[in-house]
Amino acid sequence: MAEPKTKLNEGSVEEFIDRVENEQKRDDSREIIKIMSEITGQPPKMWGTSIIGFGTYHYVYESGREGDWMLTGFSPRKQALTVYIMSGFSEYDDLLGKLGSHKIGKSCLYVKKLADLDLDILKEMITKSVDEIKVRYKDHN
Repeated sequence: MAEPKTKLNEGSVEEFIDRVENEQKRDDSREIIKIMSEITGQPPKMWGTSIIGFGTYHYVYESGREGDWMLTGFSPRKQALTVYIMSGFSEYDDLLGKLGSHKIGKSCLYVKKLADLDLDILKEMITKSVDEIKVRYKDHN
């Protein structure tokens, strides 16, 4: 089975943030680090070359594939800040309606800048997702 390309590593989070070209994204990244560190109680760690993750969990799929992944994380991508809500969004319709300007993918929340969001709602979403992942994968950790 192929190894995942994105893995936890010893890269410097600060150096990565300092290399983000857009000043607003750098500032927003530092704010997201504070939020996610507070919620998870974990320090930021680099995953691959462009994702900052917090905490880990071990997953095992029915197919037998298994691995480790972050509880939550984000990436200051050129087009948008990508926030990883690992539980997905199926239970978040009410919160998404109150969040502010965003787009979503399977477990990705795309935002242009934090100022577009209700940060209390964002914190609630991250907290709920982290709690759900801890429950969902409790037998593997």
